[in-house]
Amino acid sequence: MSTAALPGFREFYPEDMALRSWLFDRWRDVARRFAFVEYDGPPLEPLDLYTKKSGDEIVDQLYAFEDKGGRAVALRPEMTPTVARMVAARAQALRKPVRWFSIPQLFRYERQQRGRLREHFQLNVDLFGESDVAADAELLAVACEIMRACGLSADDVRARVSDRRILSALLEGLGVPSPLLGVAYAAIDKIDREPWDGLVARMSAAGIPADVARECLSFTKDSSLDRVRQRLSTAGRAVEFMERMERYEELLVAHGVQDYFTFDLTIVRGLTYYTGIVFELFDVRGDFRAICGGGRYDNLLRDLGGVDLPALGFGMGDVVLSELLKARGRAPDVGSGVDIWVVADEGTGWREVIEATAALRRMGLSADYVLSAEKLASQKSNKQLDVARKARARYALLLSREESATLRSLTDAGANERTRVAAWLHASSAQEFLEATGDEADGLRALLRSRVTGGGTTDRPRG
Repeated sequence: MSTAALPGFREFYPEDMALRSWLFDRWRDVARRFAFVEYDGPPLEPLDLYTKKSGDEIVDQLYAFEDKGGRAVALRPEMTPTVARMVAARAQALRKPVRWFSIPQLFRYERQQRGRLREHFQLNVDLFGESDVAADAELLAVACEIMRACGLSADDVRARVSDRRILSALLEGLGVPSPLLGVAYAAIDKIDREPWDGLVARMSAAGIPADVARECLSFTKDSSLDRVRQRLSTAGRAVEFMERMERYEELLVAHGVQDYFTFDLTIVRGLTYYTGIVFELFDVRGDFRAICGGGRYDNLLRDLGGVDLPALGFGMGDVVLSELLKARGRAPDVGSGVDIWVVADEGTGWREVIEATAALRRMGLSADYVLSAEKLASQKSNKQLDVARKARARYALLLSREESATLRSLTDAGANERTRVAAWLHASSAQEFLEATGDEADGLRALLRSRVTGGGTTDRPRG
């Protein structure tokens, strides 16, 4: 029997799980600060939910099979069709705009590449029921604030933003017939990954003159807002879309994330259902595939659920973002998760250690100790401290026989403080401890406060 995971699937050992949990915490924290609420859906869906959206050709990319009831089903490869169905089912009852997010595990049967596996977790953030461009700006602001929460600035990550309507108007103005816009989109989508001669040849074979094809590639590659504005200054509704993009940029300034923004018409997004502003986040050095991508898809609910409701959203996978954080030295040193290691000192025994540990745990702290009574009785405090350091505990609490203890930082040499054990030994909660004590054990009080407010971690920055 093989002891390895299936190709393209991951095992999360504790240190890997700690990083995953750290990332999920930041996803959830930022999404909730923007008033999004969490939902989930089934990991197994009817196959036609995906073929209706993406065509029958997607079946080869899915884990699709017939279940024991004779139904054609698939493990979910994405979350958008599921959330569209769920919102459409209760569209009349839901308060608008609907702000939902989820962190599903997704599955695709495809060739493994750097940053792409056959399973991954993905933050999905979707907003339904608002057509104003403020919703588009709000969506990108969520993605940018997540980058900040992960320690990635605009020097590390850029949001490349386009609008399919502006691109369509531009291409038609350059001479691309409307029925061939899809051919031009496909070529522009590969503008940084394939030689231009091949892209021009492909466009020409489809019916776009070679000189027009080359100009399309050249213009979209150098697509500053000013240049596009001049080109489309008299192009009917394109002027309206340009004004919308300009307001979008102003809103990003108000959100404080404008530094991440870059206007870039080469961002096409391969999915055909996008109808307006689209974006992708990339690392500035270009070492990785897109970190995040999304945009406006106003027709999807109508197509999948029969409800005409404007919609927009993005997906951000854990694989690329985790690799980027590691490569840039921004991945946290998440440690073991142990807040305090309880140490028997000056004649105290296993009972006092367990009582102190239990009290700390009731307060909401993670606490550990030498579990073997025999070892605890025989090990001096220095040996127990070595064990605590190897466990990467944040603090050690050294008990003494006078019902007092020393709280020692294991990350800040020389930072010790005394505390009366009696002041907190029988506290049933962190709040009770905080209310019952004065200025004793400031470090312990600060740690408890962080747990009460939900802001505490055992993260330590690398370096």
